[in-house]
Amino acid sequence: MDTRDEKRLSLALQIENFKATLVDFDKLVERTTAQKKDERAGLFIPKEDAIDYDKFYATVQQLFGPEVKNQDVKGFYRKLCNNPDASFDWCEIFGYFSSEDDSLASHMDEENLVFLVSRKQRVVISGSRRRDVIKCLVKVPQLDLLITASQKGLITVFNSQMRVQTSTNVTDTSWITGCDYLTQLKRIVATTERTIIVWDYKAQGNSQEHYFVIKPMDHCLLCVCVVPLPDQLCRDDILLGDDGGFVSKFTVNSDDFGLKQTKTKKKLQTQVLDSKNFKSVKRKLHNDWVMKIRYIPALHCFGSCSLDSIHSLVLESLKRLEDNLPVREFSMPRGANTFCYCIKANVIVTGGDDKVLRLWHPNISTKPVGKLVGHMFSIIEIVSNEKEQHVISLSSAKVFRVWDIQTLSVLQVFHDSQGGPGDMQIYSMIYDANHGMLITGSSVIDMYPLTRMIQDTKQIPHSHEREINVMLYNRYFHQVLTICSESVIKVWELETGLQIYQILDPHGFNIELTCADIDESGYLFTTGAYNGTVKIWDFGSGQEMKMLPEGKDWVEEEHGLLRLFFLKAQVKHQYLILALERNGTIKIIQGKEDDLFLVVIWELPDAMPYLQYGSHIVHMKTSMRERAMAIPFPDVELIVQKSSAQQTDNPAINVEVNCIDVFQTEGYNLIVSGTINGMIILWNFITATVKEIYRPEDCFSTDPELDPKRFRINDIVFLSRPPDCARRTSQDSICSSTQCDSSKGPQSSKGSKQSIHDTEVKGEQTDMVGEQQPASRKQPTLTSSVEAQPPILVTAHEDGHLRLWTLEGKLLKDILPFTKHSAISLTSLYTDPCCRILLAGNVEGHVILCSISSFLDPPHDEKKFKQLLSWRAHSLEIIQVIYVEDKQLVLTASIDGSVRVWQSSSGHYCGYFGQRRMFDLTQTSDFILPCDVSEHPIEIKEESKFTEKTQSYEYPLIFDRERWKKMSSMSLLFKRAPPKPFEVQHDFKFFKSLSSPKIHRQALEGFKTENREAGIVFGSLPIYRVPSPTSLRFLPLIGSEAQRDSIDGFHGKKKGTHVQHDKSRRKSLKRNLVPQINLASSFFPTMPR
Repeated sequence: MDTRDEKRLSLALQIENFKATLVDFDKLVERTTAQKKDERAGLFIPKEDAIDYDKFYATVQQLFGPEVKNQDVKGFYRKLCNNPDASFDWCEIFGYFSSEDDSLASHMDEENLVFLVSRKQRVVISGSRRRDVIKCLVKVPQLDLLITASQKGLITVFNSQMRVQTSTNVTDTSWITGCDYLTQLKRIVATTERTIIVWDYKAQGNSQEHYFVIKPMDHCLLCVCVVPLPDQLCRDDILLGDDGGFVSKFTVNSDDFGLKQTKTKKKLQTQVLDSKNFKSVKRKLHNDWVMKIRYIPALHCFGSCSLDSIHSLVLESLKRLEDNLPVREFSMPRGANTFCYCIKANVIVTGGDDKVLRLWHPNISTKPVGKLVGHMFSIIEIVSNEKEQHVISLSSAKVFRVWDIQTLSVLQVFHDSQGGPGDMQIYSMIYDANHGMLITGSSVIDMYPLTRMIQDTKQIPHSHEREINVMLYNRYFHQVLTICSESVIKVWELETGLQIYQILDPHGFNIELTCADIDESGYLFTTGAYNGTVKIWDFGSGQEMKMLPEGKDWVEEEHGLLRLFFLKAQVKHQYLILALERNGTIKIIQGKEDDLFLVVIWELPDAMPYLQYGSHIVHMKTSMRERAMAIPFPDVELIVQKSSAQQTDNPAINVEVNCIDVFQTEGYNLIVSGTINGMIILWNFITATVKEIYRPEDCFSTDPELDPKRFRINDIVFLSRPPDCARRTSQDSICSSTQCDSSKGPQSSKGSKQSIHDTEVKGEQTDMVGEQQPASRKQPTLTSSVEAQPPILVTAHEDGHLRLWTLEGKLLKDILPFTKHSAISLTSLYTDPCCRILLAGNVEGHVILCSISSFLDPPHDEKKFKQLLSWRAHSLEIIQVIYVEDKQLVLTASIDGSVRVWQSSSGHYCGYFGQRRMFDLTQTSDFILPCDVSEHPIEIKEESKFTEKTQSYEYPLIFDRERWKKMSSMSLLFKRAPPKPFEVQHDFKFFKSLSSPKIHRQALEGFKTENREAGIVFGSLPIYRVPSPTSLRFLPLIGSEAQRDSIDGFHGKKKGTHVQHDKSRRKSLKRNLVPQINLASSFFPTMPR
């Protein structure tokens, strides 16, 4: 009775605690809904009191524990934000939403299956014997090799493209039962029924067929595996299982397989080694055949399974083979045919003739922790997919079942329909994690690819039906908004890639949307169309709130919008939008809470005519007139001189504004614009000036042969680090997979999981959207002890250059980003809130990632601006690039209609919005590319080698007369060996006199001839005067100088001899020393005297 009372009391206490938790949860929901209603009403809420998703999720975890799923809480929070007046139930926080949709409706859709059976690939092994089968498959991940062993002795090694790299044929009377790879000896070991085969697959020529045979064996060998010993060199341990229930360990060394000298010249194909000469231990662990043996490095033990019902599975360390101590035994009816170990789940899965998959904890052998039932025939193979947490089982009827090891549910069932149950039996199965492939061995090799691998690499990414015009990221909701040229607005969930909602024809039928922006809170977004209309929408529900209608006297497309920016309104219940029209007009659009329509309240005058023909700076007259609503910019009027005002515009020159950016913070109130003809105009409302920062040469020329848009600035962005961004060390600002600002060298980008920014700046709720920069730079911020540095301008040009400027117009850095093809027009720029990295996209689909963290610190050393990574994301032009700091992701939108997701640290492809499967945003080791991209990411090790390398030219060698004169033929003749019979002796003095041409820096002097007799063509050609070369008739024969010098030498030494001997000595010297060849006549034409 006491125990029952205690249980009842405990249950009642739990109920009371849960009721109290529900009361606290209801209060949290009430407080959150009230706050959302106040935000929609335009009331100001302090940042420390605001309940964002992170605070909401943390509070829910405190109430209900850490078992609450993030996705379920996010769905509940989204519903709460979209409709605060709706009714809520506490069970929805656990994912139990009332819905009529069947969650399993699309579960068996082929595109959602784990393996895409329709894309099965088959490889037939050539050279195998008749009715031969693949008995064993081994994957070597570190070498990306696949080893197959057929039953009749054919061992084949395949490379990563499934091409035969090498093979050998074992001539043994016994069948092969298993094989594995010796990691230390770099050889392949295979077992037959009575022998062990060791083959050096890397041998060349005739040695390729050479292998070693270790025999005899006491029992029939059935399985083999290699124990990886990373700390041991030139030694491997081999585990063997036989039909007597014994498990043996053989130790092999590299010295055991040294080539022995034989007296016979003919090299034997096989070399027999005595098994007694090897160190081996064995122990009887089973009472029946050992069906499978594997070593598990994570558990530091081996496992062997048998058909024995009592000793079905043994799991122990290698030391137990040397003694008779008890071992861990797992018992199951009718034994086990196979098993595998799942590292992450920490379970061992077994299967046998009883058709049941059992899940065991490695330390609990009395009872399985779970069972998977579904097979109708004996289970013969089990493999695991660690990344997806899947277990694949195969029955003797060739039926495959894919299980989720976490939920213990079946995900897919398929079978090999070719042949009958007894025909083409499958003997082996492995999972290739490198390529996402399930490989089976029968009389052929079948490969079943993962569906996600086919979707990522074979299917064309497709997010919209038409090209993308706008892509925005809402940091508050972690959602992405995209707009295509067909005027379809879609909102996607970033973490899953699922579409939340879409809006068709938002501005009317057949009206194209050209720009958009999201406000700093994330609750509103605005869109602009080519006809000049503007609308404000509720981001959560997608409902229209306000609209700026089209003017009656507007010319078609003249008022089309290029850029939109939300400005910080100083009055509650008001909205301010800065807009750039196609005709270059910059204006502010106002929206009041009570009005349904938006109105234009401010317009910036056109200063281009005065800057074009007048001075480089124009002053403004500012006035703050009485307005119902304060705006961040004053009313301005240009103060110009009469001389500059009288100039007329040249209609042939396109001076329209193509892009703008806004920078508003304490001490700065700026608007910068980039024009089509390459000018950078800065509007400074603090100093009341309009300044021309940069003007290219010949930007006002009207040459019809030149592209009028060659100087165009496609994007312009302010770079400034807000005061609240704490200065971090350079190695924290850039990810470890790319080159850092610190002294550390470049590292490999594969498999890196370190964040680009290890910690996220707290309190930043700024939206990184489109061309919009962080809102902290567009509104006044609180005073800080950190002195604010003046911003820097970065421009993306049509000529492919990336240029950085000061506000005074000084060029700080001019870089041509390194891609596969240089000088590609840049289209888009983006930077993170703290300006640590800079992203750029170009017209050929490349993404350029640069480090600017140290560069922004004065004195702006150009060597600290480094390009880190470059990869091709699309085959067509990129419209927008966005960096998601907390997820370490890069989003790219292109005119090909797709929005793709990439790992920012390595350029690895994650997927695209609109795909059937959900995103897997974790850093993975397997590397895949979309079907329309074939270029791998390029990691820039040293920037100077690529971006600042001076181009060198090679010129043909020419004859250098000065070198000819300085060279002594006598020294060359004495250094050479005497000529052999029938060999012509040459003097290479001429070739040693060749040198590179000397380029004269001064241009040649030329003049017009006015020679009428030469004709209209030749008479008008310029004539250049060059110094006349020395006549070649004075060029001596090769060897003449040596002859003269040698004769003089002989005269000096033989002063006492008679003179009559001089002629004979000269003849002998000429006959013996002087080559009978005149190279001057061979290389230079004869010149008349």
